[in-house]
Amino acid sequence: MNAQTDAENFLKNEKQFHLGALPTEQSHPATKCFSTTIAQDTTAGISLLQKVDRDIEAALPAILRSQPWGLLHAAIQKALVEKRKVCFSGCGATGRVSILLEASYRRFRHEHPEANLPDSVYSIMTGGDYALVRSVESFEDYETFGRRQVQELGITEGDVFVAVTEGGETSSVIGSAWQALENGARVFFACNNPLDVLADCVVRSRRIIEDPRITKIDLSTGPMAIAGSTRLQATTMEILVLGAALETAMAGFMGKRQHDAGEYIQQFSNLLNELAQPAQLRELATFVELEEAVYRRHGAVTYFANRALLDIFTDTTERAPTFMLPPFRKAGDVASFRSWAFVKTPLLDTARAWERVYQRKPRCLDWQSHDYRDMKAAQSIINSPPAVSAAELNRFTIGCEDDPSRYQSPDDLAFLVLVGDECAGSLDHGWAKCTCKFARAAGVAIGPASLPEGIAGNRLHIACSLPQSELSLWEHLALKLVFNTVSTATMGRMCRIAGNWMAYVETTNKKLIDRGSRLISELAGVSYETACRELFVTRKILTEWKLSDGEPPSPVAYTIERLKKAAGESAS
Repeated sequence: MNAQTDAENFLKNEKQFHLGALPTEQSHPATKCFSTTIAQDTTAGISLLQKVDRDIEAALPAILRSQPWGLLHAAIQKALVEKRKVCFSGCGATGRVSILLEASYRRFRHEHPEANLPDSVYSIMTGGDYALVRSVESFEDYETFGRRQVQELGITEGDVFVAVTEGGETSSVIGSAWQALENGARVFFACNNPLDVLADCVVRSRRIIEDPRITKIDLSTGPMAIAGSTRLQATTMEILVLGAALETAMAGFMGKRQHDAGEYIQQFSNLLNELAQPAQLRELATFVELEEAVYRRHGAVTYFANRALLDIFTDTTERAPTFMLPPFRKAGDVASFRSWAFVKTPLLDTARAWERVYQRKPRCLDWQSHDYRDMKAAQSIINSPPAVSAAELNRFTIGCEDDPSRYQSPDDLAFLVLVGDECAGSLDHGWAKCTCKFARAAGVAIGPASLPEGIAGNRLHIACSLPQSELSLWEHLALKLVFNTVSTATMGRMCRIAGNWMAYVETTNKKLIDRGSRLISELAGVSYETACRELFVTRKILTEWKLSDGEPPSPVAYTIERLKKAAGESAS
């Protein structure tokens, strides 16, 4: 790797990945002082995060009453009637949204066979189902990868295909949309940036936006609470809007009263209001400070869940790239650092647990060197194809199997999560067996019911009403809002956020290189070009980092530190 050459190539030849003009990549004015606020007052910091969720509330009525949304739920209902495929496609956080929508549909279909719903709803995540757990480096930069996954799923004429990308510019998702269109599917394109701004900034997005055969759904929410962290408000809006479309179509198929847009708007407003009540703020703050205390003592948290398994997976796996935490570790891996947080179910072994997560057998990729060559991948990928098969996924032991690495310290915490009307009694035996070797335990109930007194340790209750719906949409949204808030606030208190920027972030793709360069520029007081060049120098330096040196630093944070130190030395 030649740092100077690579930096100049990015600056001159990758301008389509210079995305600072997009609202989703910008700093939100309401949270500019987040890092100092959360350090001084946990509750006040949480309130700042919740304030930005109100941007969703403000934008929601126009979206749910728009013609594109009406066309979407009508197309989905028609596909259900005709037993055609309905596929949601995304990458990273939107890939996890896509999996959530499919899994929720499958769960309802399994629990309600009398509804006679067809086996119609599918998802594509860039990198396959393995990417739910661990991001697959650089996959999002290839349109050809998205095209290949569409072909393998068998999307064809009459199917409905919903391409979901927060920024609206993810190459793999755009590729999947083009392939679905070429195969004859009805294609929708949903993104969280204004279509006119996106079309002006990104050529690959402009082609999609200007094609009249593709229906565009503008889910603009403005800047995120933490700059560029689209796992927050952007994906909340996606779950709500796309989930509402799918639920409405399901109700129509079953001959039930279709949900009114006003109901979704009011119920979301109610949920935000409930989570902002003083009692809930105190519980959220306690949750944050409990986790922070564990991590500061170099302990780890293991969440145990059943109904909430996929939702907690989504949040915990997204923490790794967002805050540069150690990702989930596979069984037998003693060289890598263990993850700060992990997820298990006390009820099933790992193979069945993965089927519970996806509500089906995992769909992973088993591409070989020749496949990547055909898709014009980088030579590094061709030479060493990433291990993303189902066999590799099963090496993450998320089931009830004993894992001594999760309770090796007296500060390690077993943490039970219940949602809605889920009964703790159904988990009692498994919970007791899986956690008996942990020195500490705690739990949280999210919904109207609290944890039973038999649960040892801190018993938290995030009280909120969760109306019943086909996809359990309000359970999913409550879990997302709670866990997004807790993980972001915790990392803020752990000094992994600067202002409202992700100071600790990996630079594994072109979008993140751009985002890191912008952050360095702002915090180190240098030009974008200088920041980018110095970031590539840091990336080169960190290739020599050894595990024995401890967890590697963020290239972004390390670059800022280098530049500030150099400025101080030169000034003296």
